[in-house]
Amino acid sequence: MTYRNVVSAVVRALASEVINSAGGCDFEPKVQKARIPGEISGKEAEFLFDCMVHAVLHKRLSKEHWRALTAQYSTHAERKRIAIGELVGTIQSPAPARFINCCVVTWAYPKLPGVEGKRSTNVLPAGWYEMDRWSDDPVPERTQHRWKAGIRKELKRLVDEALVEAQHILDMEGLISCQAA
Repeated sequence: MTYRNVVSAVVRALASEVINSAGGCDFEPKVQKARIPGEISGKEAEFLFDCMVHAVLHKRLSKEHWRALTAQYSTHAERKRIAIGELVGTIQSPAPARFINCCVVTWAYPKLPGVEGKRSTNVLPAGWYEMDRWSDDPVPERTQHRWKAGIRKELKRLVDEALVEAQHILDMEGLISCQAA
């Protein structure tokens, strides 16, 4: 199996943490005519492959890069929360700690257009996205935007570095498709 690009590989690998087999009854036989007895195929093989890619990336990426990818792309709520908390402690900014925390959380859970938490569990309440609430002291709006831009730039840099490193790892393993579109 190969992935189209590094982002799809990372997203599938991180999603493999939350996939389970308790999704309902499957009465279709899993035996195929051309299948070798004992061979894993189909969705089960893809899932196993995603789990192996998860393990390879987790082992070979630096903790900083793994944390950034988990905060950005993971659907595992607890792992994402932990990664966000660890990221907050690494961000250098003149902004107060609460501002940095809120900025990183809203980066990891971006506000989706037209969604107010009704269809998705990964949407924060509307108040989280109001920068005026990110600090106890009144701060000029331009300063807030400057702090936010600096923090987001640092987070983007971390994710970009992590994706480049993941690309190298997956290329060495031959897991990225080389087909031109």
